[in-house]
Amino acid sequence: MKRLAWLGVILLVALLIPFFMGGTEVFHRLRNFPLALLGAMFGMVLVGWCANTMRLRLLLGESAAGVGMRKSLGIVMATEFAYSATPGGSGAPLTLVALLSRCGIGPAKSTAAFATDQLNDLVFFLLALIGILIYAVFHQLSENLEWMLIASALLIGAGLCACAGFARFHRRIILFNGKLLTRLRRKNTTRIRWARKLLHFRDALAETWKMPHRILLKVFALTCVHWGLRYSVMYLALRGLGVDIDWAWTFLVQMLSLSAGQFSLSPGGAGAAELTSAALLAPMVGKSTAAAAILIWRIVTYYFYLVAGGPVFLLLVGKPLLMKLLRVRAG
Repeated sequence: MKRLAWLGVILLVALLIPFFMGGTEVFHRLRNFPLALLGAMFGMVLVGWCANTMRLRLLLGESAAGVGMRKSLGIVMATEFAYSATPGGSGAPLTLVALLSRCGIGPAKSTAAFATDQLNDLVFFLLALIGILIYAVFHQLSENLEWMLIASALLIGAGLCACAGFARFHRRIILFNGKLLTRLRRKNTTRIRWARKLLHFRDALAETWKMPHRILLKVFALTCVHWGLRYSVMYLALRGLGVDIDWAWTFLVQMLSLSAGQFSLSPGGAGAAELTSAALLAPMVGKSTAAAAILIWRIVTYYFYLVAGGPVFLLLVGKPLLMKLLRVRAG
């Protein structure tokens, strides 16, 4: 219960950051925000969950035959909750594997699905960053944002290269890992366990690349739908607040803010995402408007994930796994 209480304190502090930044003017901004637009944003989140559900079922292939559509949606919502409630989204793969195992799907298959999902996300963000770089050539961009944009593109590209490099040189990497653990005087059982983990990851990537191209294209199209909707929330929030701003800049602000949140190791990037987005957005639109937009953005794309996904998580998984996730990450 202490860990849950600590999580609640972190979320409350993060929620209050926009109010401290914008002051009482934030309430005025929020009071005049169109309710129909806010409802449309929540609808976009639901569509995104449906897209992720279809993506998961495509990745599982024939194994998804025993998992109903409603069950698949519940798994997606519970996994999103675990992602939002743990540092760096570290609880998502464990939750996905645990839920799919209860449906008779083995860890290798669920790991392959998760690996494919992450690779598709990386490809989408890399292509999006390239598009923004091209857009920035014809539009004025501050020097700091230019370096952040380039650094983000290089980081995502390095991640994709690392995955491809591991698939190509996995034997050498496994041997190197074994030698390193030997020098660190680890037990043989530890070396074997890590070798198995690396082999399972290799098998997951191999299974991913053996899938038919048409399936992979459908999965990537659904990936674009999900992230396109989710990364349009801040843009719509600013438009609802009367700000005329390009979608590309709001995409960049969200991506950099959420990346900073990942590195902060707070649950869902709470606190760090708000502060980073405030630093990037306030010079463009003003403090009060930025604060209101950030609050709407985080309520729709973060707190709603916790509120809606929490009960589903507890229903499908139960409290023991939740406490295990919090305990492991706290340690």
